[in-house]
Amino acid sequence: MEITAKMVKDLREITGAGMMDCKKALIEAEGNMDAAVDILRTKGLAALAKKAGRATNEGAVAAYVNESGSVGSLVEVNCETDFVGINAAFLSFVNDLAAHVSTAAPADVSALMAQTFSGREHTVEQVLGEVVSKLGENMNITRFTRREVSGTGAVGSYVHMGGKIGVLVEVAFSNAATAARPEVAALLRDMAMQVAAAAPIAATRDEVSTDVIEHELSIFRAQAAESGKPEAIQEKMAEGRIQKFYKEVCLTEQVFVKDPDITVSQLIAKISKEVGDEITLIAFERFALGETSDTEPEAC
Repeated sequence: MEITAKMVKDLREITGAGMMDCKKALIEAEGNMDAAVDILRTKGLAALAKKAGRATNEGAVAAYVNESGSVGSLVEVNCETDFVGINAAFLSFVNDLAAHVSTAAPADVSALMAQTFSGREHTVEQVLGEVVSKLGENMNITRFTRREVSGTGAVGSYVHMGGKIGVLVEVAFSNAATAARPEVAALLRDMAMQVAAAAPIAATRDEVSTDVIEHELSIFRAQAAESGKPEAIQEKMAEGRIQKFYKEVCLTEQVFVKDPDITVSQLIAKISKEVGDEITLIAFERFALGETSDTEPEAC
């Protein structure tokens, strides 16, 4: 397989490794990008790649949380150019769509397109068509997610870089009055900002899949084997690295970006004590503009 300059450039952007190292890894991996990342990591030439790809589409991610904090949503809409991606009419449509998703709770993108747009006489598909006609670019609703509190809790959101990254965070607690506490609102925003900045893959280590753990361990064992130390020492080295891995990718174990002296778990415990109620992290959602989605986009 021919290794193109673009493939080398993409691998460099994913891993931060040198151009020649990236080219050699791609040759060894016969052009497989994921395998090339693993080869570079095994050789200690690349850090953990949180995403095996880069955002390439233009557009925006928008978030919406209702006034009570019980329902929140994220949507991503793509367009052709960054010029349209920052256009006020385009952004207004994306923000209105996020509010619609929270209210109308569509099952999927196809169902969303067929719904009557909240507060309007036309379907979402028709309104999207109007925006396309007005701005002169093809657009698609790529994906959305919606979270609704079950029982007592709250949802918070954060949008970074004008719509490049959007995050929802959901927490639970016992006392309904806790939802109105400003400390909880600040906690939700801080955790959403943490997710935007640090890109965790799971809330806790229990949520990291066995496949991911085994994959990481295989790399760490290969790294340890290159040390030439006895097997028992190699296994301890690999175990130490998997513990570090958890601290990098599990939200509750990450160092809090606004206070490196505490973890996110310790932050949650601190706020729980302040409000007199045990706060529990339920889940988070993170959309980065242009990343691969399982949802088939609906274009117009």
